[in-house]
Amino acid sequence: MTSLFALVDCNNFYASCERAFNPTLNGKPIVVLSNNDGCVIARSGEAKALGIKMGAPYFEVRDLAEKEGVHVFSSNYEFYGDMSRRVALILQEYTPNLEIYSIDESFLDLGNFLHVDLEGYARGIWERVPRTTGIPVAVGVSSTKTLAKVANRLAKKSAKANGVLVLTDPAHIEAALKRTEVGDVWGVGRRYAKKLAQYGIYTAHDLTLKPDSFIKKHMTIVGLRTARELRGEPCIDLEMAPQPKQNICTSRSFGETLTELKDIEEALAAHTVRCATKLRKQQSCCSALTVFLETSRFALSYQMYFNNRTVQLESPTASELVLVPQALEALRAIFRQGFRYKKTGIIVSGIVPANQVQQSLFEPDHRQRDQELMQALDSLRSRYGHRSVFYGVQGTGGKWQMQNSHLSPCYTTRLEDLIRAK
Repeated sequence: MTSLFALVDCNNFYASCERAFNPTLNGKPIVVLSNNDGCVIARSGEAKALGIKMGAPYFEVRDLAEKEGVHVFSSNYEFYGDMSRRVALILQEYTPNLEIYSIDESFLDLGNFLHVDLEGYARGIWERVPRTTGIPVAVGVSSTKTLAKVANRLAKKSAKANGVLVLTDPAHIEAALKRTEVGDVWGVGRRYAKKLAQYGIYTAHDLTLKPDSFIKKHMTIVGLRTARELRGEPCIDLEMAPQPKQNICTSRSFGETLTELKDIEEALAAHTVRCATKLRKQQSCCSALTVFLETSRFALSYQMYFNNRTVQLESPTASELVLVPQALEALRAIFRQGFRYKKTGIIVSGIVPANQVQQSLFEPDHRQRDQELMQALDSLRSRYGHRSVFYGVQGTGGKWQMQNSHLSPCYTTRLEDLIRAK
């Protein structure tokens, strides 16, 4: 075996974050709601046992939640993001080669650990992370990233594994693949699972037995890569740094329907600043932006409207001094009086590396000035919060702000929310 990967997955991450600073929630059912407290996006094991489904609109499960004493929280991404960062910092102590796959999952390259007690090493991670952060995890180890995913899933479900499963023995790998439904394999999903069932493929092991030609024909080259990974052939490398995005969208539904242009301008300006910040974070610039505006798609009691406007910029930029005025001008062009709007947003595209920008001959060169100003703004916002410095057009928190009536404190990122000992 020439490669080894570990997948560390935080258990019920959002719910676990809420419990980390409020231990009275241990053993209690918890659900976390999406933006504007709309749908269930996370559940504790106890909430799952009550039959609360992922993605269920909250109004449909509110009665059940109140009856069963379910603790309900608005999504607190600032808090969850910081807790994810704390977990990643601990994992970096175990290997320098770390891929943060998502907010609650990370891959570790253990290729140089072939002569180490893998069970003991993985068990050390499993014990250390919750002891330091309060976030329980499961650890799966195997020769490919896809097999590590399988091992991680079984580590969560098997009482015998107790949160850690190392799959390196061929017999154990075969047994694990026979216990794993093909739809639960990373990269397969329900749609392919239904199609594969027509050919008698129900488990991950069944998939590994099919010839490459069959898999490529019915699942494309991506499916073939998955099958080879299940056979123990590493085909997916560790991504040490995320690939720059080709398009970036920032959008949120309003907390209430809006009819005035000024209120919508505040929301769009805030979204544009967020987009520009993301561009600079990946050291990129955009050459075009698209602004869209829409009414609710589900409210049938009033007239519906949707429109968008794309603007080509003179030269690629990540400066808010350029993007905010251009976005607002596009919004004014598509705004129509008499509608009750529910959402606006911005998509930046034509993204290029910041060090490869070709300046226009006829445009004043303010790049150095804008770059220095943006660096100063990024530094202040990183240290004191994103709303510490903002433009007047963003307002001071108007009607467009999202509903979050069940929001928990930001225990780790705001001084006023720090735990107080009595």
